[in-house]
Amino acid sequence: MPGSELPPGNQRIEALALDRADRSLRCLPFRRAFYEEVADQPISSAELCRRQDWPTLVFAPFGPERAEDHFIWLIRLGVLRREVDGQGLTERVRLTPMGRALLNRWPGEIPRAGLRDRIHENFLRHRPRF
Repeated sequence: MPGSELPPGNQRIEALALDRADRSLRCLPFRRAFYEEVADQPISSAELCRRQDWPTLVFAPFGPERAEDHFIWLIRLGVLRREVDGQGLTERVRLTPMGRALLNRWPGEIPRAGLRDRIHENFLRHRPRF
């Protein structure tokens, strides 16, 4: 990230992580408005799927289980994190600083990946050792 005081090896790892997350965001069904919303307030997968304004947040409807799968992937990438309350981790997620840095890469809507890239991303996501 700009202004980062990391050693050169760590800067390269950080750049690779950002690029990896960048590719994934373009393949996932969330619109920019979703990421902007979780930057301001946490949301759970169930809350997301119950909302009447879902077309402004996602490209296509899906259930809470699928939303949770996407959340877990974004957490693994470092884009989202679980919200913490007095009892510990909750089912709600928030945007991380890395997620904010990714949003800064695009002035408007996150560009969608092509079909080939989405298939490739899905394969890497579900079969990471191949």
